[in-house]
Amino acid sequence: MQTIHSIKTKEIIRKKLRKDATPQEIILWSRLRRGKLGYKFRRQHSIGKYIVDFYCSEKKLIIELDGWQHREEVNDGYDIERTKFLESLGYRVLRFWNNDVNKNIEGVVLKIEEFLKG
Repeated sequence: MQTIHSIKTKEIIRKKLRKDATPQEIILWSRLRRGKLGYKFRRQHSIGKYIVDFYCSEKKLIIELDGWQHREEVNDGYDIERTKFLESLGYRVLRFWNNDVNKNIEGVVLKIEEFLKG
């Protein structure tokens, strides 16, 4: 059976995305890393042809941070296709705007915690 996780051909891209993380990704990662919420998260994890921002395998949870580029119609269709694919594999996708991380990180973390407890 072929794996769909951490595909070798995506390794260079994943490393670059981790190295060039957005300020919002850095802020949220500081709250998710090292099991701070009781679960292990990975960042810039590939699933199929997609690379997700944050991934918790135990809870089948994917967290995506969206910036201004996700407001474009072209990217909106891509995001819908991507979310449908991930949900078809049994994952739950939580999306937050970068602005939410900037202005209400506690609220973002609370929503993630609520999902993890559910």
